[in-house]
Amino acid sequence: MAVRIDLMVSLDGFATTTDQTPENPFGDDWPRLVAAYAATRTFRERVFKDTSGAGTADLDDDYARAYFENVGAEIMGAGMFGLHNFPDDPDWQGWWGDEPPFRCPVFVLTHKPKPSLAMAGGTTFHFIDTTPAEALQRAVDVAGGKDVRVGGGPTVARDFLKAGLVDHLHVAITPILLGRGIRLWDDLRGLESGYTIQSETAPSGIIHLTFRRES
Repeated sequence: MAVRIDLMVSLDGFATTTDQTPENPFGDDWPRLVAAYAATRTFRERVFKDTSGAGTADLDDDYARAYFENVGAEIMGAGMFGLHNFPDDPDWQGWWGDEPPFRCPVFVLTHKPKPSLAMAGGTTFHFIDTTPAEALQRAVDVAGGKDVRVGGGPTVARDFLKAGLVDHLHVAITPILLGRGIRLWDDLRGLESGYTIQSETAPSGIIHLTFRRES
């Protein structure tokens, strides 16, 4: 069992965008940040339900496929679920559609817990107000020996990294500059200590940076 994080960030380290409008809720920058992953065969199948076999099948797809493998439980922040966008809507079921791609228990960290939400495909969202260490223990308890993935966003990822709870960190660096948003790397000086680091570049220009905890 390992605790994993996989995130996409810009060249200047931002993992969120800030150009959203009511008319364009994702903004123009978000599609630029995730374009290479969204084009992979695995992402198209798991997220867009496209079973045609279309999509890229190179290094980006290798990492996209690894993202979904051997995950027994997920932890995410309220923003990644979408609670910040619809805080007063009791019927809001998140950004992920009727059949989310997680297919496992998902623990959503929020200061406003609410009843669990079971979705099609095996995903159940549990809304909890607790510390990273306590959330991780709950996730480990239901993961069945598989990995626990800390999905994000960057603030939640930083909290787990600062607490020393992460065994494997994969960051896909998109070669664009955003200039604003939430940076993954803030307050993580010296993070590289205790990790073995590997870097690979995909044909898309994405730099895949991997930190693996040393034994």
